[in-house]
Amino acid sequence: MRKLLLLTTVILVGLVFIARLFYLQVYDNTAYNIFEDNAIRKVYNYPKRGYVYDRNGKLLVANQPSYDVMVIPREVAPLDSLQIEEFCNLLKITREDYDNKLEKATHYSPRLPSPFVPQLSKKDYAVLQEKIRKFEGFYILKRSLRSYQTNIGANVLGDLGEVNRKTIENDAYYTLGDLIGKQGIEKTYEETLRGVKGIKFIQKDRFNKNIGPFKEGTLDTLPQPGKDVTITIDSDLQAYGELLMKHKRGGIVAIDPSSGEILAMVTGPSYNPNLLVGRERNKNFSSLFLDKVNKPTFDRGLQAQYPPGSPFKVINALIGLQENVVTVDEKFTCRMGYYYGSRRLTGCHHHRSPIAMNGGIAQSCNAYFVNVYRRIVDKYDDAGEGMNVWANHAKSFGLGNFLNNDLSVGQPGRIPDGDYYDRQYGDNRWGSTYIVSNAIGQGEVEATPIQLANMVAAIGNRGYYYTPHIIKNIEGETIDSKYTTPKYTTIDKKHFEPVVQGMFDVYNEGTAKHIRIPGIDICGKTGTAENFIKIDSVKTQLTDHSIFVAFAPKDNPKIAIAVFVENGYWGGRFAGKMASLMIEKHIKGHITRTDLEKWILTHSLEDEYKKPYSGEPFKINGESRLQVIENYATEENYPLKNQNQIDVKL
Repeated sequence: MRKLLLLTTVILVGLVFIARLFYLQVYDNTAYNIFEDNAIRKVYNYPKRGYVYDRNGKLLVANQPSYDVMVIPREVAPLDSLQIEEFCNLLKITREDYDNKLEKATHYSPRLPSPFVPQLSKKDYAVLQEKIRKFEGFYILKRSLRSYQTNIGANVLGDLGEVNRKTIENDAYYTLGDLIGKQGIEKTYEETLRGVKGIKFIQKDRFNKNIGPFKEGTLDTLPQPGKDVTITIDSDLQAYGELLMKHKRGGIVAIDPSSGEILAMVTGPSYNPNLLVGRERNKNFSSLFLDKVNKPTFDRGLQAQYPPGSPFKVINALIGLQENVVTVDEKFTCRMGYYYGSRRLTGCHHHRSPIAMNGGIAQSCNAYFVNVYRRIVDKYDDAGEGMNVWANHAKSFGLGNFLNNDLSVGQPGRIPDGDYYDRQYGDNRWGSTYIVSNAIGQGEVEATPIQLANMVAAIGNRGYYYTPHIIKNIEGETIDSKYTTPKYTTIDKKHFEPVVQGMFDVYNEGTAKHIRIPGIDICGKTGTAENFIKIDSVKTQLTDHSIFVAFAPKDNPKIAIAVFVENGYWGGRFAGKMASLMIEKHIKGHITRTDLEKWILTHSLEDEYKKPYSGEPFKINGESRLQVIENYATEENYPLKNQNQIDVKL
């Protein structure tokens, strides 16, 4: 009976194995996954990353060789103290570093390779290459690092950093130690630039030793190099903009209105992109990111949300014309400001009065635009409805929302509507007199410099714009059609000409007449944005921001630009001069207004930022302006304090 039981058991087990094998070979449709086979070692061959060129074909980003020491913890042979000491000396690390790195690699996976010491120099690689065979479980993997051929445009070009675990989990392409675009063009066009890794499959025996190519290498693949890209940036114009922004804080964005191509995208302060290459990257990045005074990693041209100030008045002029609440020739009285009854709601500087639209734009009259704005809102029975109509017109210029561009960072700005004020004041408990600051680009309106540049590009085009973008050409591909399809505003084309003439007169007889460029018809608008902070419910004034927007030439413009200089006093003092110089640099290729250039290059705002503040309340006397912001800004009186931009939006 026992013999029969044993025989039956053997037969049954055999039948189970046969049935399973038959199922796997005949019926099972599950594909064999070589990447899950622990008996196969995978060795990656990294491709050449695509080069980056500027719009004129100048090479901005290339590659340089890099060597990573990789480790497979399970294959590391026991080393005595002398061997470990020798290995550490070769790698220029301590024994403690050795133990920590090996523990980290083991925790990631004892069987899979991971970086042990990344990015060796050529010199260190040459020394280690001859001796690496002595240390089983370690090998050298060649890959490439970026080589920046320029010292400018760090915010544009971006950088590469080690991929994080979350990305590895979400994208099977990446493994521990791989590099990925972290900012700028490197991040946005990562898949285009990175190429495709090649791979070799190595068969291992039962002792985990390599015995040769798996299936004689028939499954191995070669790396496919990344594609070269040409970006829209003019590196000479970008460099000039960064020179003008030196010792200042702010942003400059210049766009070609005929295509939406971004010609320059300056943020200040900035940094040399080469600081974020190699083994010093992490240390340098931490130093840059933690610099809470200068914030060089914060792209003010794309992320800083400022009150747009007087440049926003031209939008109210266009909306007023579209809504038929004002004519070009109608005049309004200005008594050094706008009065509601006996109360002055907003001040204004001295100029002739009464004044029509052309003069209102050229002289930047606050009273004129408050009158126009109130008529827009009050045209409708309900103030909320009027605000919604106004907001929809403003948003059609790309304000108050993301522009859907190909840039790695950005902010939406803010165009308030009726619902916004219902939440602030309660339903039907507010009217146009509550919100007149919106008429002059203050109040609750906020915009980024790129939005202002896009806004003025739409005006230069008389009613349409192309989505601002930074890609000009991809090797062997065409760019997305969304960048070549025009977007139209809600304003009829016929209404733009008088507003354009008003902006032209800003240079001829208005607030920018002292910064004219010979031979170029420029249409612009100066702006001065209030800069304050509330301390103990007291509104404390800091130095105003300097703003300027412009396009040129007047007809068929080649450049639209927005310049924002924090604490730059008034529009024509810093921003206007810088805008005129950038326009001349782009159109003429050289500078004739050397007087403006000399003034900008010899006037620094660093002292302004450090200057003791002597305003109210008394308790902040003697502290610098930056200290005032750092010490007294809170979430209530300054919501962006904890978002790495303390001195940006006040």
